[in-house]
Amino acid sequence: MSDHFAAFSFVDRITEFAPGMRARGWYAVPREIAGFPSCLVAEAVGQLAAWIGMDKLGYRGRPVAALATETLFEGDVAPGDLLELAVDIEDCDDEVIAYGGSAKVNGRRVIELRHCLGPMLPVEEFDSPEALRERFALLRGRGATAGRFHGVAPAAVGIDAIVPGESLHATLNVPEQAAFFADHFPRCPVFPATLLLDVQMRLAVELANSIEPRAGAAAMAPSRMTNVKMRTFITPGQRVGINVETLPATDDSATARFALSAHAGDRAVATARVELAAKVLA
Repeated sequence: MSDHFAAFSFVDRITEFAPGMRARGWYAVPREIAGFPSCLVAEAVGQLAAWIGMDKLGYRGRPVAALATETLFEGDVAPGDLLELAVDIEDCDDEVIAYGGSAKVNGRRVIELRHCLGPMLPVEEFDSPEALRERFALLRGRGATAGRFHGVAPAAVGIDAIVPGESLHATLNVPEQAAFFADHFPRCPVFPATLLLDVQMRLAVELANSIEPRAGAAAMAPSRMTNVKMRTFITPGQRVGINVETLPATDDSATARFALSAHAGDRAVATARVELAAKVLA
């Protein structure tokens, strides 16, 4: 069975569609997988936006991740949950798409993306326009067969150096082969930006936890990510250096702030900032 539209596709059906303006849809998270992290929820919202953009341009162009002003992480998603997806377009033309969106579970918002921007690149460089047209018709019709996603194996990351509470340096070893490359994208395999951000957030949590915990201390979890800038594609087999730096504390002592960056050799790959909020341990 092909991994196209299975290994990294997170829209099962589009239930409401206003061409070039907005869309609503859903994705059924398979019950059998180990987990569905927030980065994949954000990916689902972005993919719904991509369908709006590709349809408007007649499959001449497709958006790729570039800028996200703010992402709010407001709840967890578990295997078996039904994601209710919503996207509203702020602007869309042959050059760029701008949008905001959200995902809910049982009416409870779990993520919100604000002021995202993606450049439009030629569809044919990434996928078959005809295959995408057929998939879009399926999503707007009876919907796709659910449950074909089997999860994503954790990326191979090694911590090279850590200064507790101050900085962390790590190396991400992008796999040469992975099922998601058949879906992201068939003609131009690219390591998903959302998987990079997931690695960076997990490393920020590790840095936050690197200080000896005190009795009654609270666990830390991502609550907000800002100023995301993806500067270049990450390709199969690439080694990506990741830096996490602690930023000065704010008046809110329950929040920790970190600057994130990634590079391949001397070339910048991505930058972002993330906030971790304290969660009281049960």
